Amino acid sequence: MFENLINTLKKNPKKIVFTEGTDPRILEASARLLGGNWLTPVLVGNPGEVKAAAAKGDYKIDGAVILDPASYEGMDAMVEKMVELRKGKMTADECRAALQKGNYFGTMLVKMGVADCLLGGATYSTADTVRPALQLIKTKPGNKIVSSCFILVRENATGGAETLAMGDCAINIKPSDDELVEIALETAKCAQIFGMDPKVAFLSYSTKGSGKGEDVDKMRSACEKAKAAAPELAIDGEMQFDAAVSPTVGQLKFPGSQVAGYANTFIFPDINAGNIGYKIAQRLGGFEAYGPILLGLNAPINDLSRGCNAAEVYSMAIITAALS
Repeated sequence: MFENLINTLKKNPKKIVFTEGTDPRILEASARLLGGNWLTPVLVGNPGEVKAAAAKGDYKIDGAVILDPASYEGMDAMVEKMVELRKGKMTADECRAALQKGNYFGTMLVKMGVADCLLGGATYSTADTVRPALQLIKTKPGNKIVSSCFILVRENATGGAETLAMGDCAINIKPSDDELVEIALETAKCAQIFGMDPKVAFLSYSTKGSGKGEDVDKMRSACEKAKAAAPELAIDGEMQFDAAVSPTVGQLKFPGSQVAGYANTFIFPDINAGNIGYKIAQRLGGFEAYGPILLGLNAPINDLSRGCNAAEVYSMAIITAALS
């Protein structure tokens, strides 16, 4: 999977902002990325402190860009742009103060085209990564929400890889049917970037009307709206998980469906089901989970777990850059 993403980046190299430039995990991943010539780290922080932290860990970061909010030459233009973006919600002084923080400064570097994408959250909370993105990068035209998906990968017996997409497992707590349509279409697009042919299942405790309730109605409505919005995609539902993944069960309950029994892209009714579902696949199914991958923004911004390691930073940097 990563070989394909790297090959894509080699054809069109990118720059990625890391908002926590002195963090040893960021520096280790940056040193590894600099071994290629397809993704340039932009490290936010005081240059002396960043270089000292790199030297302490013996991380070779020659070739990385280091930018310090305290001495950034383009700060006045950045403040002016941020005031415009916040449309009276923040004064120039408030914007200047916010831009001294790595999360806001890094996000504005992407907004102003200095970098292509951003990866944060090694020390920031998810909210502190997502909030500047919503305020400054904003959602794509036609999108009303930011959502997320996880990409899950497991080696199979023949030496290949089984790849799944699951959304939304991290951002939207109880999405409406219209929000689920956005989640489904963005998750399918993300799956395609990873080389998947998405077969999208809207999951429920009901298969094709076998159960009743508001949540069933919501998933059925979302499925029908998604089909209308993207007739080129294979989408079906509502269906239970066994009908989604077992050809025997799926084709019995949904005869002739392109999705039932063969689904690889799963849309959950709410964050409870999604978060539990991907973690079951990760912990009991032996899948590697990559994400959450934020979807629906005008530029790729992604969030790390504060418990991440350098290998996870490296993987998420490649994924983030491949989305740009």
